[in-house]
Amino acid sequence: MEQWEPLLRRAGIEIEFAPFECEELHASLYKSGGACRKLRLISRAWSRRARLLRSIREFDAVYIFREAAVLGPAFFERRVWHAGVPLIFDFDDAIFVPYTSPSNGYFSLLKFPSKTGTICRLASHVMAGNTYLANYARQFNEQVTVVPTTIETEKYSFQPPHPSALPVIGWSGSYSTLKYMEMLREPLRNLARRTQFRLRVIGARHYEIEGVDVEVFPWRSETEVAELRPIDIGLMPLPEDPWAKGKCGLKALQYMALGIPSVCSPVGVNCEIIQDGENGFLAATPEEWVDKLELLIRSVETRQKLGSAGRATVEADYSARVQAPRVQRILEDVLDHRSNYGTQREQEVNSF
Repeated sequence: MEQWEPLLRRAGIEIEFAPFECEELHASLYKSGGACRKLRLISRAWSRRARLLRSIREFDAVYIFREAAVLGPAFFERRVWHAGVPLIFDFDDAIFVPYTSPSNGYFSLLKFPSKTGTICRLASHVMAGNTYLANYARQFNEQVTVVPTTIETEKYSFQPPHPSALPVIGWSGSYSTLKYMEMLREPLRNLARRTQFRLRVIGARHYEIEGVDVEVFPWRSETEVAELRPIDIGLMPLPEDPWAKGKCGLKALQYMALGIPSVCSPVGVNCEIIQDGENGFLAATPEEWVDKLELLIRSVETRQKLGSAGRATVEADYSARVQAPRVQRILEDVLDHRSNYGTQREQEVNSF
């Protein structure tokens, strides 16, 4: 929504942001330990939400991304619905699947993944990040539109590649997704026996693979693009499980927007974004990972070809500029039907 907001504002749609997490809570949630501190900060966040509900009728509609609160049932979403304010629900992960965070094991038990279905039912319109998520949402609501993850193509600008003497293979993620890189531990070791490369890992405090030259960077929003640019080949490994199927391909799209050819697991939306051999590579087995990475390392021409095609894919289908007008139409449609919303709500009130 932060990407779409400037474009929507030009169309006369005013947006007020009200994040559940303050900066302190956001930083704490993605670190292990500190349970008492996290609980204190979450309690304050709940209080902020409760205060916001007092003025909720002043808004024409409420847009909720993923959930109104990181823990607990759909309490705030129900309150918005009972206030008679149309709700637009947007989600880009399989948050209906039970998931235990490596940073917050016990807190994960309080996330109430089943509330996702409730929020879908309460929503006037649901925006889902891919077809897999949309199919889930359609069990509860007919008004569902697939709006994919988008990239700010001005920020992720394409620059002609400058091949380095030592090719850099890169991965960007977080502490919770670093576990997916374990899928590539042996393939990367085998690759290092065949050819030279450096592995750049963004979003970790420490990472190493025996026999592989590894450099590690913490993730920072202000330096993310600059740290991605030196990468010659991007990685997006994923397991074949219900949570991974809900992923919306952000890593691959970031690489592609910068003209970096990516190699991805053929899981979920990756199979829609990547046309194998045309705008990137899909690799399902350890052998395919090694062979396709080696091909890219040894062929500058192939890297440039796939990188340029990847950028074109993002510009055509996954840029904020392309998708924002679709979001505008959804919001305007919800507002156009607001006059009928009260009647519909009276008919449905006993369902909740």
